[in-house]
Amino acid sequence: MIIKEVTRILEELAPLEHAEDYDNVGLLVGDPEVPVTGILITLDTLEVVVDEAIAGNCNLIVSFHPIIFGGLKRLTGATYVEKAVMKALRHHIAIYAIHTALDNAWEGVNAKISDILGLTNRSILIPKKGSLRKLTTYVPVAQAKVLKEALFQAGAGHIGKYSHCSFGVEGVGSFKAGEDAKPARGRIGTVHYEPEVQLHLVYPGDREDDVLNALIKNHPYEEVAYEIVALENNHRYLGSGMVGQLDKPMDEESFLAMVRERMATPVIRHTGLNGKNISKVAVLGGSGAFAIRHAIGAGADAFITSDIKYHQFFEAGKSLLLMDIGHFESEQFTKNLLLDYLTKKIPNFAISLSKSITNPIKYYY
Repeated sequence: MIIKEVTRILEELAPLEHAEDYDNVGLLVGDPEVPVTGILITLDTLEVVVDEAIAGNCNLIVSFHPIIFGGLKRLTGATYVEKAVMKALRHHIAIYAIHTALDNAWEGVNAKISDILGLTNRSILIPKKGSLRKLTTYVPVAQAKVLKEALFQAGAGHIGKYSHCSFGVEGVGSFKAGEDAKPARGRIGTVHYEPEVQLHLVYPGDREDDVLNALIKNHPYEEVAYEIVALENNHRYLGSGMVGQLDKPMDEESFLAMVRERMATPVIRHTGLNGKNISKVAVLGGSGAFAIRHAIGAGADAFITSDIKYHQFFEAGKSLLLMDIGHFESEQFTKNLLLDYLTKKIPNFAISLSKSITNPIKYYY
């Protein structure tokens, strides 16, 4: 198995097109055509993690955070970023980062947090807009079924938990083939009228290449007429954060204690207790203060995230219990998510978790 085959599997879980615009995801270091000797999964690609990869004969590091975020203007070993990248290059180790592509995935970072906390009846806290497309095309009635099946297989017609979704309107199309044309219907130089179906199918933007390839390959016409429209609809299974329900309501202090234990965090910064039970919970791994108002709007009793600034705590008011559990702590189980996923997809392959604790923050008790 070569590196690009592994990254293709990762992108089935978290397509890179779903990452935020500011992010730097994908293969950051290395040759995608090189055979994989072993995979090391980490939260951060520090120099010590590269040392682990060398010792374990792993030439592919799958990292949650990108080691290269801004542009690198030089490689002199002056910074921790340069040191890690230089060592990886010297030892022919590739580095792949998944970051916000996995943040926004339905089975990604926030799903893992929800699993740990036992949240059910889940939904995306801030659904992503602009990620859906609609294809409209025109095909002879006799070939409509074959074309639809090919488009379904390519990823079109998938809406939430439903597949094979389409809409068709029958009508009559017309065209006149020019001298150099090779028409599948009609004759050159004569206007032809053909009973056709106007097909409409919605698809995720990251499947556009597959959908268009299937359209061109399976359409009977020499020149395929089609239209693509970007939709503003929210994608219900893609976006930032997640909201879910506890099996049973808990008082605030019991909930705080449960979160501290299950999320393995030594301290929780939080707003004052409001004296009400916690039932509906919003979560957002990493820096999530931007979503406080969304959590309130979703009717959450508590919102778990990290990197909340002093004045941002005021935004919660008495609407919910706002909890900062630490950036590393909120994302630390992402490694396990990736390990489980890759192990299922490529069993009997050398995949391991980094043993390095890359959290730069320490606590004094």
